[in-house]
Amino acid sequence: MEQQPIIIKRKKKIVGGHHGGSWKVAFADFATAMMAFFLVLWLTATASPEQIQAVEGYFKDPIGFTEGGSANPVDLGGSASVINEATQDVESSTIQIEDQVVDELADTLEERRMEELFQELKERIEQNETLKEFKDQLLIDITDEGLRIQIVDRSGRPMFDSGRAELKYYSQDILFELAKTLGSVNNKLSLTGHTDATPFSGRPGYTNWELSADRANTARRALVAGGVRLEQIARVVGLSDSVLFDKDNPTAPVNRRISIIVLNKKTVEGIESGERRPSQPLIDLTRPSEEQEQKAFKNLEDGSWFEERPEPAPGELNW
Repeated sequence: MEQQPIIIKRKKKIVGGHHGGSWKVAFADFATAMMAFFLVLWLTATASPEQIQAVEGYFKDPIGFTEGGSANPVDLGGSASVINEATQDVESSTIQIEDQVVDELADTLEERRMEELFQELKERIEQNETLKEFKDQLLIDITDEGLRIQIVDRSGRPMFDSGRAELKYYSQDILFELAKTLGSVNNKLSLTGHTDATPFSGRPGYTNWELSADRANTARRALVAGGVRLEQIARVVGLSDSVLFDKDNPTAPVNRRISIIVLNKKTVEGIESGERRPSQPLIDLTRPSEEQEQKAFKNLEDGSWFEERPEPAPGELNW
């Protein structure tokens, strides 16, 4: 009988490697977290409402300690604190600027706004059909008082009829269009009326002074109707022919004009300070003398105060 070969099978045992101590680290983290959790529970159970609010404010804003928080949320005897002290790397953020520097910065900022308004008006004149048609009568520049807009007369195209204070229809349209831009700024406005050197002979006692003032006031009414606020008007002046545009030709049409100035802050302060009422007037011309008061009281008693006055003669002024 043939002998069978003997086959030996050996199974290789795989032994697990060494796990190390990683589970110990995880357990330690868990134990630390639990300890912190129970510590928080103990603190909240023994803390006062003010301390709870301080802890809550601290965790919401550790830097600012908002909502009634403090630098010491819980006093454990050692009084944990935050030292508010600037280090060498962080300097104080408080910056002190002298008043003169502040005024210079304010003036520079206002000059920049005036230049922006200047450019805005130039663009509006080019884009608006009404203003573009009469742009040869609009003169814009920047003066010490602010941004000045002058509406001047041209030959055959006056703003007003001769010797009158009523606006031409196209002059009214110009003021309405300018009011849309001027009404959008916070600056106050000054309006000045000018005439040429031709003497006015329309009616007795009425001169170029009255005419220039009436024309400036008419322009004011048109601007207000077009959108300028009433409180924006700071000054309305009539200067007659005292400030000529063309001094070499005093009767030139360009001398008849309306000037609108967007006043800067310094000019407005000068106007307001100059017009403030003094605490004690030096001379009060409106107060009657003692003799005048006694005479008026006597006339009141005897009824002689009521006397018919004669009518003024033709051409005679009765102020």
